[in-house]
Amino acid sequence: MSGAGKTVCVTGGSGYIASWLVKFLLQRGYTVKASVRDPNDPKRTDHLLALDGAKERLRLFKANLLEEHSFDAAIDGCDGVFHTASPFYHAINDPQLIIAPLLMNLIVSLLGSSFQAELIDPALKGTLNVLGSCAKAPSVKRVVLTSSVAAVAYNGKPRTPDVVVDETWWSNPEFCKEMKLWYVLSKTLAEDAAWKFVKEKSFDMVAINPAMVIGPLLQPTLNTSAAAILDVIKGAETYPNSTFGWVNVKDVANAHIQAFEIPTASGRYCLVERVAHYSEIVEILRKLYPSFQLPAKCADEKPFVPKYQVSKERAKSLGIDFISLEESIKETVESLKEKKLFRDLASHVKVSPN
Repeated sequence: MSGAGKTVCVTGGSGYIASWLVKFLLQRGYTVKASVRDPNDPKRTDHLLALDGAKERLRLFKANLLEEHSFDAAIDGCDGVFHTASPFYHAINDPQLIIAPLLMNLIVSLLGSSFQAELIDPALKGTLNVLGSCAKAPSVKRVVLTSSVAAVAYNGKPRTPDVVVDETWWSNPEFCKEMKLWYVLSKTLAEDAAWKFVKEKSFDMVAINPAMVIGPLLQPTLNTSAAAILDVIKGAETYPNSTFGWVNVKDVANAHIQAFEIPTASGRYCLVERVAHYSEIVEILRKLYPSFQLPAKCADEKPFVPKYQVSKERAKSLGIDFISLEESIKETVESLKEKKLFRDLASHVKVSPN
């Protein structure tokens, strides 16, 4: 086990990507110090404490992105840090309000500047708080930052089927402001600030930039990207006119570990198995689950948002052999059913005449 004798920190340990990361790190023999907002909340911790190896090698720490120095104890003595904690969830005041990322910008535009401040400030301050704790810990050899394709692909350039987005692309903050893409702006500013910080402090960082992350859930609660699939299968009459990159959560977690373990890993790594319009997601669901009542038409009559390509070259250098979009969608639906997050399944399926 390559992680035997090594200690790493995972921030936001109860989250969707982070939970799989903790699972895989424990499987590889690492001792894991995971930060959570409330270690006494069973919804945040029970699924982590039940993982193989957790009793012997998992320690939970209370930390908050907006509290300076709150990550010091979790990071002290660690060989590496995986910063996965997402400030987006802090911007949702009502815990019952579950929204898919594609709806995020609409909600932000409606709620105005106060929401922008709640979204952007935690992204920046939270990342810098974590990196500040890393800079004080001489044991830390590398930080792996969970960023997003949101910080890569939104620069105003046309994205058409012949365009290949790669890690050299950066989202343009001015374009994001003009288009009111506040979530995209928050991810862009946070990653940019992180690179500037580590350059100034001269320590090693690698960024992972996944697209829409789907696949099985370890945590008991619904996360925003799984909700994007749930929104389609729970009886919606239309599907969004949106095109996204998609990737499996297990591939994302594995990429984080590879980015830490491979000495030559550096810079950014985009993670996208496939770019697909929502119409394709619906068709895949229709083939997998012909009994589901799925939307038959798009939410508007405009031309479909065009697809584009995302380079897989650097991701493959980490040894990532992507799980197919079809398998990822199936795993997501089966997990939603298992977790009873897809409630009243019978009411969302077509009644067979037989």
